[in-house]
Amino acid sequence: MSKGFFGVIAITLGISAAAGCTVFPNPEPPRVMALVWPGTERAPTERIPYVLRVDTPYASAPFNSTRILAKPTDWEFQSYPDVRWRDTVPMMLRDAMIVSLRHSAGFADVIAETSPAEANLTLVSELSAFHTEEPAGYPTIKVELHAQVIDARTRGTVCRQTFEIEKTAGGPTVEQVVQAFGDAGQSLTARMIDWLSGCDYPPAPETARARQP
Repeated sequence: MSKGFFGVIAITLGISAAAGCTVFPNPEPPRVMALVWPGTERAPTERIPYVLRVDTPYASAPFNSTRILAKPTDWEFQSYPDVRWRDTVPMMLRDAMIVSLRHSAGFADVIAETSPAEANLTLVSELSAFHTEEPAGYPTIKVELHAQVIDARTRGTVCRQTFEIEKTAGGPTVEQVVQAFGDAGQSLTARMIDWLSGCDYPPAPETARARQP
């Protein structure tokens, strides 16, 4: 290419900058939405003398992103335009589960996977649905999470459960859809707390020693 061509490009870019615009204008930043629900308060039926570590749920695409997803057909996912979650869906679910379990599950402590503290049990999970569908009427939230509690000492599974949640939004707007996601999250943690309270945990070390002849 000739030097004249590059000269034209340089002049064009200079004029654009002077005019306060760019050749490739930046898109408007999307609205950032939080996944929020009230704390799920439940009095534990029995104190669980263990520290529970909550791992970030495993999720493959498209659920491991910040997109707010809709599934208009069985074979297609779409995302709501100009809006996104504040963090990836698995990270938001992990944070919300930790808060709810600290309040209501009765464990000695509940920590995140990033904590250097030792834990007796680990809650691992896999997210396979976190989107809206519209079978009829307003959008319906679909959440599906398979969870397991792992004994940190033996690596054996203490209990497992699959949670399937559906909540219908009060209307078609983004705000109503986000609120329905929050309602679904609240139902998920409430059911998870009930499930964890009923797991058959191994006896605490003190109890095990007391039972020895």
